[in-house]
Amino acid sequence: MKVCKLAVLFLICLAVPAQVIRVTSGAVDDQVFQRGPGGRASIAIKGEVQGGGASLEARVLRKHMVIMDWAPIATPQGGSWSGEIKNLPTGGPYRIELRSGSGAAAAAINNILVGDLWVLAGQSNMQGVGDLINVEPPNELVHNFEMSDTWVLAEEPLHTLANATDSVHWNRNAQKQPERLDGDRLRKFIATRTKGAGLGLPFAVEMVARTGVPIGLLSCAHGGTSMDQWNPALKDKGGESLYGSMIRRLQMAGGKVTGVLWYQGESDANPKAAPEFQQKFERFVAALRQDLKQPDVPFYYVQIGRFINNTNVADWNLVQDAQRKAENNIPRSGMVPAIDTELDDGIHVGTQDLKRLGRRLANLACRDLFPGVRGAGGMAKGPRPFYVKYTAGVVTVGFSGVNGKLDSEGPISGFSIHGSDGAPVPVIYKAQVDPANPAAILLYISGKLPAGAVLRYGSGKDPYCNVRDAADMAVPVFGPIPIQQ
Repeated sequence: MKVCKLAVLFLICLAVPAQVIRVTSGAVDDQVFQRGPGGRASIAIKGEVQGGGASLEARVLRKHMVIMDWAPIATPQGGSWSGEIKNLPTGGPYRIELRSGSGAAAAAINNILVGDLWVLAGQSNMQGVGDLINVEPPNELVHNFEMSDTWVLAEEPLHTLANATDSVHWNRNAQKQPERLDGDRLRKFIATRTKGAGLGLPFAVEMVARTGVPIGLLSCAHGGTSMDQWNPALKDKGGESLYGSMIRRLQMAGGKVTGVLWYQGESDANPKAAPEFQQKFERFVAALRQDLKQPDVPFYYVQIGRFINNTNVADWNLVQDAQRKAENNIPRSGMVPAIDTELDDGIHVGTQDLKRLGRRLANLACRDLFPGVRGAGGMAKGPRPFYVKYTAGVVTVGFSGVNGKLDSEGPISGFSIHGSDGAPVPVIYKAQVDPANPAAILLYISGKLPAGAVLRYGSGKDPYCNVRDAADMAVPVFGPIPIQQ
């Protein structure tokens, strides 16, 4: 009899269904959640459950330490459930464990971060075409929402257009149809690429080092694209347009971000588009803020740099100066120059100076968002031309926004004087920082200035420019600015 009872009990135990819990939406491994007021985030998740008790419980751990202990979050209805992890503090990586009733965890979501989301958008210099040599190492507190709509640890290259979810990013095949790579072709593409370093990862790693706040990057850039291709009016085309794709992905990531990083303008440096660039750019920023329902979201961008094969020099300079001027018209914006950076090919900023641009953008972000970080509260945007005047054989160029003092590696280079017809006038024989004012440059002139003379910096084809301030914020390309005489 005892043997039979034991056998029956054994069969009953075998008949108890295993506890199965699935998370179907709301959170996935490696996801970064935008923190809200108080530096916390609440994570709404949904799923299915089979077997186990009636109540669904959750707990949160960080490196095996319990941050939030087991507590009920949902009561399943017909095998489905929805619940919320409330007020998860800034930090991570977190592990969210789920169980139905008491017992061991039956499901988990790993490497969750709570921090700041940043959009990466624009064209190739944001996409990243730097050599994949000595790239920025990954950091466990920096994750990337890849173009395949997958959250991963952020590693170079951040952008992989070939397997993006949205067709606007795909290359065209032999039949001139957009085609997404997968399988062996995708693996071969990834294994053999030698280019792809960008500024997004260096920016994020620098921000983590300064603030300790985790970063989620939303990679949305696409090389060779113009302002017309980023037109907000194309939003309704969804993944068939750059703007629509970006908005869709931002909504997938939660719909709120800490800021936007932008690097674009090279494709608009032509006779048709350059005169309209500033207006289109300012409208783009306004539309993006409206669609995000974040009218004050910070927008930081890079002024386009050098192009050694440039055939539209005047239009290139026009776009650069439009970017400089737009900074004054766009609230909560900031620009960093790239004119003093080295290239890894004829037009793309090199890997090491992409790191430099990332740090410059971090300077702006910390200045505006983290004034309590050491040095951030007193950080200025960087040198901006303030006045240009001529007296007794010397043109004095005064700058606002200088951190400390102006300086250069070697003799000061990049300034040029032009006549009223735009032609350069070779009259500068010496340049130096003003001994009486470290935020001004003195340009010594041979002979007399022509009537209607103007000053430029970074003018012409592939100029060499080397003036920066003590925070490594460079003087931007500017001009023409009239010289007061």
